[in-house]
Amino acid sequence: MNTGGPAFPIEINSEMTCLGMTLRDYFAAKALQAFESRKDLDDIAAINKANRCYRIADAMLKAREQ
Repeated sequence: MNTGGPAFPIEINSEMTCLGMTLRDYFAAKALQAFESRKDLDDIAAINKANRCYRIADAMLKAREQ
């Protein structure tokens, strides 16, 4: 699975290290913020929102490859 690598990599001893979320998780979190800001989507189950957010994140990662 393409995770996009670390969202906020830092350099430690000349190596890039991930100490947190992946870029995929970051994109999904941003998509979730957008969903949560829309009151007309309140009736959508949380798991459905999460699945949609990760589909959006996957699409964003794919778009970056082009």
